[in-house]
Amino acid sequence: QAVKLGVKSAMGTPREFTTITVTDGIAMGHEGMRSSLASREAIADSVELTMRGHCYDAIVGLAGCDKSLPGMMMAMVRLNVPSVFIYGGSILPGRVPAGAAVPEDFANRDLTVQDMFEAVGRHQSGTLGNAALEILERVACPSAGACGGQFTANTMACVSEAIGLALLNSSGAPAPYESRDAYGTASGAAVMRLLEKNIRSRDVVTRKSLENAARVVACTGGSTNGGLHLPAIAHEA
Repeated sequence: QAVKLGVKSAMGTPREFTTITVTDGIAMGHEGMRSSLASREAIADSVELTMRGHCYDAIVGLAGCDKSLPGMMMAMVRLNVPSVFIYGGSILPGRVPAGAAVPEDFANRDLTVQDMFEAVGRHQSGTLGNAALEILERVACPSAGACGGQFTANTMACVSEAIGLALLNSSGAPAPYESRDAYGTASGAAVMRLLEKNIRSRDVVTRKSLENAARVVACTGGSTNGGLHLPAIAHEA
């Protein structure tokens, strides 16, 4: 809704549509993971078809988990229309309540889904009890947002800024922060300026910007999935 306000403020007419996603956090560990990378192509294709079918002039694309980010960016570059990307934002960290019966290394600090990977491993090895695991499960993911680690979502969010599709600093605000609304409105207004000046996605996403994005992935310790997604975006260009 914030994006729509930005578009309207610049005398544009916003039209909202959606696509599908496969969440790797749910798909991991079973046959569902075979659908993950294929979903990237389905996302890119469905966004492209909707844009072309309705002859939309420009796009502000919102994505928040794993393959939806590269899929959206692939569609933007494939379409070569004025484009602005917005990340849905990362989840906030959690914290165990004071005095809770958990191992000392889980207490008095921020917890993320990465800590749950460790906790589940300990539980399977018999060194963490059911009660402690349940306490950790209930606090590690306290809000909406993508996985709290430099996995695919946060990595590709960094990429979106590095290649020039997202407003600077827009990917850093966690999902629950009100500042995301301000970035949404600014992105809506920005895409209208791009449309007015006829600045298209391929004017921004160049070999140089993609090389810069690869450096960002490496410097931030980003997901190795970046090695799959950056060439896919480059192929669309």
